[in-house]
This record gives sequence, structure tokens and C-alpha cells, in this order.
Amino acid sequence: MRGGQGAARAPVLQFTNCRILRGRALLREDLWVREGRILDPEKLFFEERRVADEQRDCGGCILAPGFIDVQINGGFGVDFSQAAEDVGSGVALVAQRILSHGVTSFCPTLVTSPPEVYHKVLPQIPVKSGGPHGAGVLGVHLEGPFISREKRGAHPEAHLRSFEANAFQDVLDTYGSLDNVCIVTLAPELGRSHEVIQALTARGICVSLGHSVADLRAAEEAVQSGASFITHLFNAMLPFHHRDPGIVGLLTSDRLPPGRHIFYGMIADGMHTNPAALRIAHRAHPQGLVLVTDAVPALGLGNGRHTLGQQEVEVDGLTAYVAGTQTLSGSIAPMDVCVRHFLQATGCSVESALEAASLHPAQLLGLEKRKGTLDFGADAVTLGKASCCGMKTLRQPCGEAPMVRN
Repeated sequence: MRGGQGAARAPVLQFTNCRILRGRALLREDLWVREGRILDPEKLFFEERRVADEQRDCGGCILAPGFIDVQINGGFGVDFSQAAEDVGSGVALVAQRILSHGVTSFCPTLVTSPPEVYHKVLPQIPVKSGGPHGAGVLGVHLEGPFISREKRGAHPEAHLRSFEANAFQDVLDTYGSLDNVCIVTLAPELGRSHEVIQALTARGICVSLGHSVADLRAAEEAVQSGASFITHLFNAMLPFHHRDPGIVGLLTSDRLPPGRHIFYGMIADGMHTNPAALRIAHRAHPQGLVLVTDAVPALGLGNGRHTLGQQEVEVDGLTAYVAGTQTLSGSIAPMDVCVRHFLQATGCSVESALEAASLHPAQLLGLEKRKGTLDFGADAVTLGKASCCGMKTLRQPCGEAPMVRN
């Protein structure tokens, strides 16, 4: 129960001896939590005459918002793009396991698939609140099938589509219901894409540009139509060129709508993006950088062959390829590893690295008033040393999040 007299009687937990990520700074303050909500201690004391029922010494750890992964294809043997009879149990397993990596909210991601897969899978992945049982589901990310053949990456060519004459109806026929959908990745150079972007954003769905050969002008026009995100920057798009930087040029474009800026995903797994490219993107537009895992079902498993939708994936060490090729096929790095690598590769502040996995994805999805910050009602993760190195889960939930330290 939240709110009212029931909430007022619930136990209050006070985290002490910690640093709190708040307002882009690490502050030495206590954190007060009741039923997963962060409390204003002054109101608690002066209005309710309450003190903490339990204190927990964090040993100097960092308290940060829970991580948000907006692109994860599965993990631990679960493939979100497989039309299983019980998709929900697989989603629940991944939701539970990624808590140990600091992720408290995520967008299950489906790669390019035939319509019958979307029709069967999407109704089985409803939006769901998180808790000690697992990370919350914010909505599904549909990556494809309306993408470029030239830049399809690991997506099966046989199931790629372009927009037909009645473009948005074609989208509905392909996906079925959009009720559980949060993000759609498409290639903006496809004919009739702008009417689709406008129709999707009018329904509150975030449109992301990716797997595309779009030039900068086409990308800018897509943003003017409502697109707000770039799927895994640098990967599966035209390379940067000084006369036409392509989608990458959106990071510094002066033709975006007033008051708007673009967000962009980056896979900081040490394989997809060179550290120099990470630094270039971060220094060009730090406020828009969103860390994503793009994790495949082989996350948490060993070497060998695994599935990703309609394709087979070969995992060798820290790299996943489309079987029999040298085409990268998602990542096998969890979010805490990506945060740590991003911090080390860019030399950015701890605050910036944590916000790239929490505040920025929350802002992308318009959730920053309740997620991605440690303002009242947000979820939290405790980390060890400021270097974010050597994290180990203690399985102590604070609201939706695990407690993590060295």
C-alpha cells in the first residue's frame, strides 16, 4: 500500500554513511525510504513526528538511482524474440537476474521477426512495476523490421519490411497491438517514414533512428517529425564523413526543434565501440548519452551457439557474432560492466557515468520525475568504491533495487 495512513504506518529505513547521487553531484547525506519511496526527512520529522525504524550503515558506498536498460534482447537463455508459449516467465527470469547488475527497469527488445511472432509475444509483455522480485518492465522496444537492408547487422534479411501505401496501418498489421510498446527503431530514409514517426509519437511511443543509411538531412527531418533517440550510435549506420556526418551529426546539429535535443544509445562493452569513439560522442553531447547493453540471450551463459530471434549467434569469449560470420550480434556485457568500462574509457566523472545509465534513459522516456534520480519516489542502488570497480551483489533490496558494494 502506498499513500494514506497505511503508508504512514509502514517502517521507515534510513541509509547512513553514504554518498547520494543527487543534482549531478555526490552528496554526503542520509537517504530515507518507506515502501520503496524516497522521503523528505524534514517532512517526516515535522509533519509525521517520525524517525527511522531501522538504520543501515552503507560503509561509505554510493547511493545511485537504479539503472535503466532500454535495449536488452534477453539473457540467461531467454530470447524475447522467440514465440514461446510462456513469454512472461522468461521476462520474469531476466527481470530477476538483472537486479544483481543494478538494473531496476528495462525495455525488453525484439529484433526483426515475422508478424506472427510480434502478435504472439507482445501481448505477453505488459508494463509491470519492479520490486524485490525483479526489475520493472517499462514497455517493449521494437528494433525492426522497418530498417535498412544494407545496415541490417544481425537482423534477418528475409523479414525486413518497408512501409506500404497505408504506412501506419502496415505498422499495425506487422506488430498487432502497440499497447505494450515503448520504443520503435526504424530507418528514417524509408519512404513514408515521417508519417509513421508522427503517428507513433502521437501515441506516446519513442521513435529511435537506427540500422540506417540516412544522411544528416534525412535524420534531421526525422527528428523534426518527432524522433528523439538514436539506436546504438556508430553501429549499423553510415560512418561519420566530414561532408555529410549522417545520423552521427545529430549530436551537434543546429536544425533540431527549439528546446529539443537528441538522445543516443551506446554499447560500452569494450567490443562494439572503440574508447576513442566513446570519448568523441560523450564530449560532443554528454547530456544525451544513454548506456545500453544490447544484451543477447547468451548473457550470463558460456561460449557456444545460442539464438537471437530467427538467427543463431556464436559466442566466443566476450564477443557474440551471427553464426558463421564476423558480424557482431549484440552484447554479452551486463549494465554494471558497461558503466564501469564507460567510466574508464572516457575518464568522465562517476556522476556522469551513473547518470548515463539512469537519469538520461529516464529523461528519454519522460520518466525523470519518478525514475533516474533520488528525488522522492525513485529507486536506488548502492555501489562500492567511487571507481565503480569490483561490484558484488549483497541481495539487499531498497525499494526496487539490489544493494551493491565491493
